[in-house]
Amino acid sequence: MTELQIYIKSYFGIDESKLSILADLFEDDMLAKGSSFTKTGKRCDKLSFIKTGYLRVYNIHDGKDVTQWISSQGEFITDLSSMIFNTNSRWDITALTDCNLYTISKENYNRIAELIPEWHQLEKLFIAKCFMTLEDRIFSFLSMSAEERYNMLFNLKPELFNHVQLHYLASMLGMTPETLSRIRKKSIS
Repeated sequence: MTELQIYIKSYFGIDESKLSILADLFEDDMLAKGSSFTKTGKRCDKLSFIKTGYLRVYNIHDGKDVTQWISSQGEFITDLSSMIFNTNSRWDITALTDCNLYTISKENYNRIAELIPEWHQLEKLFIAKCFMTLEDRIFSFLSMSAEERYNMLFNLKPELFNHVQLHYLASMLGMTPETLSRIRKKSIS
């Protein structure tokens, strides 16, 4: 069983026969460090599961480079609004490292419901979990100090701090690189 199949099975509770049908719609894909997964203003017509590597979701807003998220192994990546609503991407998504992906085209994604009748229920669960993650993220920005946000991310994804440039992490956490450096120094001592 591939990492993708293991994740899909644990996430959706889908049975083996349907798991195989779903996994077969994905193709192995490689994205080299520095390459774009999608660019702002272009259509995103794929969804990928990250087997290995790190991808940064970001945008330049009023001349400021803002990191929205760093996606890593075991996570899905896409510009959701572009993929679902056929709009131009609002985010740039770039590989921070060489990435091995399992990728499904929009065309194959749209075929899932034909092949797996209960897909609409599973997709609703997937979107709800994405929404819950977003709610948690918003709540952390509204209720937590910079240090608490740092600790939460460090506990959730400690490997990021060894593989991702710290100014990207600072941006994602809504703080300056200097604040992140001060918090890291304090937590190490």
